[in-house]
Amino acid sequence: MDSELAIFDSHSHYTDSAFDFDRRELLSSFPQKGVIGCMVCGTDLSDSAAAIALAEQFPALIVTAVGIHPECSLPPVDYMDTLRKLAANPCVKAIGEIGLDYHFEGYDKITQERIFREQLTLAKELHLPVILHCRDAIGDMLSILSEFAPLDGVMHCFPGSAETAQKVLQMGLHIGFTGVITFKNARKPLEALRSIPPERLLIETDCPYMAPVPFRGQRCDSTMLIETAAVMGREKGIPLAEMCRITADNAARLFHIIEK
Repeated sequence: MDSELAIFDSHSHYTDSAFDFDRRELLSSFPQKGVIGCMVCGTDLSDSAAAIALAEQFPALIVTAVGIHPECSLPPVDYMDTLRKLAANPCVKAIGEIGLDYHFEGYDKITQERIFREQLTLAKELHLPVILHCRDAIGDMLSILSEFAPLDGVMHCFPGSAETAQKVLQMGLHIGFTGVITFKNARKPLEALRSIPPERLLIETDCPYMAPVPFRGQRCDSTMLIETAAVMGREKGIPLAEMCRITADNAARLFHIIEK
């Protein structure tokens, strides 16, 4: 990787057990490999606290989001109080990963929507952007988001069409793309990508998942984003280094990162 590149990974999960054997070594290597920053997203209360602890170990590299992922177990009754306390940490720059996921049988739509709305309300209260997860739920997602628009935040791992992308942009949100855009069957996300202004784009790994080609099937990490950025730059007609700079600047503005 060209160390002159400036890559910001806008969605990662470095608290995941997949990194337990080499987490510190891997993260310590990033600045020399062109990775200038990572947003580590929480998925529940304990994971959010772990993300904060990791950011405190790597303050020049990591910022965090705290939140309850829609696939996680039902949080305790007082979870909002805990989230509010976690969000007071200066490394916390967003509420996330939050949203809706109707992919697996047995999902509880009513509870998911309630928790989603409660966390959107908290984000508005704290003036923090949101990091949104949506799988097989785009209609309900857009309907709920319209209640809170305009919003600062990002629709991560964007799954939708160019038409849906325009609806997301109209709400004030950024759109993030993973290594999925490097896959052979990526026609729909590439069409969406081409419709989005560069100033509203983010690149992300969702690591340890979503490794881009030619690393597909391996544990993903932020150094692999060069492949995602290259495809994004090709589709937008923007050189690789400039694409990395644009998306890093977008992340810095969205997450209110003064220095990275």
